[in-house]
Amino acid sequence: MTRETGLSELKRTALYDLHMELGGKMVPFAGYEMPVQYPMGVMKEHLHTRAAAGLFDVSHMGQVILRSASGDMADAARALETLVPVSVLGLKENRQRYGFFTNAAGGILDDLMIAHRGDHLFLVVNAACKAADIALMQERLGADCAVVPVTDRALLALQGPAAEGALERLVPGVAEMKFMDIAVLDGPDGEVWVSRSGYTGEDGFEVSVAADAAPAFARALLEMDAVAPIGLGARDSLRLEAGLCLYGNDIDETTSPVEASLDWAIQKVRRKDGDRAGGFPGAERILAELETGTARRRVGLLPDGRAPMREGTQLFADAEGGQPIGHVTSGAFGPSIEKPMSMGYLPTELSAEGTQVFGEVRGRRRPAIVAAMPFRPATYKR
Repeated sequence: MTRETGLSELKRTALYDLHMELGGKMVPFAGYEMPVQYPMGVMKEHLHTRAAAGLFDVSHMGQVILRSASGDMADAARALETLVPVSVLGLKENRQRYGFFTNAAGGILDDLMIAHRGDHLFLVVNAACKAADIALMQERLGADCAVVPVTDRALLALQGPAAEGALERLVPGVAEMKFMDIAVLDGPDGEVWVSRSGYTGEDGFEVSVAADAAPAFARALLEMDAVAPIGLGARDSLRLEAGLCLYGNDIDETTSPVEASLDWAIQKVRRKDGDRAGGFPGAERILAELETGTARRRVGLLPDGRAPMREGTQLFADAEGGQPIGHVTSGAFGPSIEKPMSMGYLPTELSAEGTQVFGEVRGRRRPAIVAAMPFRPATYKR
């Protein structure tokens, strides 16, 4: 997910009219006009998702099909591995995996989801990055692969403990899926592409549906008592409680996956001495950092008191004096944990859980404790 790009001409998703009908407060986000909240309000939307099921419009994200010219899925996987440090070739059919495009300096160009759909790969990339991602793939992979943007489908996310029961009523078969499974199933108005995943730390699904069928599909879900529409505001607090990165805030082109504490996503086969070690942009730096560490790390922070330490807050080792040692990249109040939470970057030697640092808020330094993430345990269906 990415933050607002500030574009003057905003696009609208297939659900725009429904957002307006539901009283959505629309804001610019990643080049689109998107609902930040509904009349329920951010706090209640957050808690409703945790207790029942929240419906999110994520149609601004990019959907892309990558198919090798040979027709062999393995060739498409090998091609994509030249752009990402994760194992695509090892991905089993009907499964998906988190990954990221890297640049020559070892920074993260974008993070994405990669799905193995039999004879091709299906990718979901961030809205503000999708044009650059598609251009990158077309330039680097176009000689051997067809890079096909999917422009006629909407993308909805249904998240929360009641998501399975609600979606099963419209799309039979989703209840059999496990976390990170994908499937192509029959919906009320045609084929739907489903993954059991999301951006909230909750069990849930992301559903790609034909754009012209999306409003009716969303309405059918919203007619169920358990399901409520949820905006970007609650989506942000939910993902932060789950310890998930926001592209453009917590990770960017200057941040390596190891600095970002995303080394768990780089499988052994792509690391030093692995069968397919390296071969991706920035491999020299990233492989070295996996072996020897890095000077800074992304960490979770629990500030003292009730006020959040938000993006840009400078972090210090002491209550008085000294230069900043790091900064906050995301911060909000956590409705489920009932206290403020942040994530940011600190020197590795100060990144251990329980370490006390100080954030400067309105000219005063307030204590914060380095904490494990997620701040709230995930409830994925394994």
